[in-house]
Amino acid sequence: MSGEEPGFEGDISMTIRLIGKLAAGAAMIALTAGAAKAAEQVEVLHWWTSGGEAAALNVLKENLAKQGIGWKDMPVAGGAGSAAMTALRARVTAGDPPTAVQLLGFDLRDWSEMGVAANLDDLAAKEGWDKVIPEALQAFSKYDGHWVAAPVNIHSTNWLWLNKAAFDKAGGKQPTNMDELFTMLDAFKAQGITALAHGGVPWQDGTLWEAVVLSVGGPDFYKKAVLDADPTALSGDTMKKVFDDMSKLRTYFDPNFSGREWNLSTALVIEGKAGAQEMGDWSKGEWLRAKKTPGTDFVCMRFPGTQGSVLFNADQFMMFDVGDEQKAAQMKMASAVEDPAFQIAFNTVKGSVPARTDISDEKFDDCAKKGMKDLAEASSKGTLMGSLAHGYAQPAAVKEAMLDVITQHLNGQLTTDAALKRLPEAVAAAK
Repeated sequence: MSGEEPGFEGDISMTIRLIGKLAAGAAMIALTAGAAKAAEQVEVLHWWTSGGEAAALNVLKENLAKQGIGWKDMPVAGGAGSAAMTALRARVTAGDPPTAVQLLGFDLRDWSEMGVAANLDDLAAKEGWDKVIPEALQAFSKYDGHWVAAPVNIHSTNWLWLNKAAFDKAGGKQPTNMDELFTMLDAFKAQGITALAHGGVPWQDGTLWEAVVLSVGGPDFYKKAVLDADPTALSGDTMKKVFDDMSKLRTYFDPNFSGREWNLSTALVIEGKAGAQEMGDWSKGEWLRAKKTPGTDFVCMRFPGTQGSVLFNADQFMMFDVGDEQKAAQMKMASAVEDPAFQIAFNTVKGSVPARTDISDEKFDDCAKKGMKDLAEASSKGTLMGSLAHGYAQPAAVKEAMLDVITQHLNGQLTTDAALKRLPEAVAAAK
């Protein structure tokens, strides 16, 4: 036995060395796999920072986490994304773009023209996006015939949100035109609450203004004045009434409206400190987060005089061309965005309706059901039209020029006559 012991020890020694090599190899494989997994990450620039918006975004984060995709958040506060666009320009100029960016309307075209967008054609063809995403959205989701963005939702901006208790005290009759709206706002004022909650920043001023344009002039006038930026429409009698009505609406704001974020105005209505808010349907996300129920705690209605038309805004994620090593994660994110289950889960939280037309309204609340029905009606009638304030009606330069005039007028810095003169001049200069 003693003569065999050295060989036995040698076998043990060899086995230990082999196990050591295998362990080292396994560690290296694990390390490599870990590095590969760590590389499966998307850095996402967005402006969804309110409670309801953040909750909706978490649905996407969790969806990707299940697929092993990391999420590096780059939130930039600001309701319409102006601050986010400033941050994006800085990143792109520095040669370090994020992997995915929340973009709207003409901004999608502007960035596509710069040649920085990743191509999503293969994924879109595989998943049949052409068949289920409305053409009005595809006009912005595609550039030069190629898919460059994945639409998350369709928002509409011409909504009025009412505190149900205040509304009932005011008579419970939904206004159908501007005069009836003023009557309801007077009734709110008589209750000792703020009649119309509004945040005085340009994009919110523009959101209110475009609803008034549609209410006063109808869809044909909206197309001429806002989508075509026709100088005669921008300076004529119908636009004069729009600006006069805006001046009157200003009298229903509270003294602290200037500079207020939209969700804080929503909170005033939720808490019964204000009667109404004109805002896009992302406002509903705040009501739902506050555990409020449509029809019981709040009323959702089209802005008076705009039923039958929808001013739309759609959040989309453009994938930036950041190299092949991140392409797989980008494609998984784009696919996750268009997944029907995600579209339902996200939009039931966000307050919007799905970007896909093949999704049932079964799991949506009454306001969303109305939104989906209104969208289908407007799309079939040709009255589904882009929102100016949210980048789907005019390129950024023209939009900003128009919003500047709208805000100055609302704040009393321009008379109506001066605004009628300045508005077409500002548009011409911006073009």
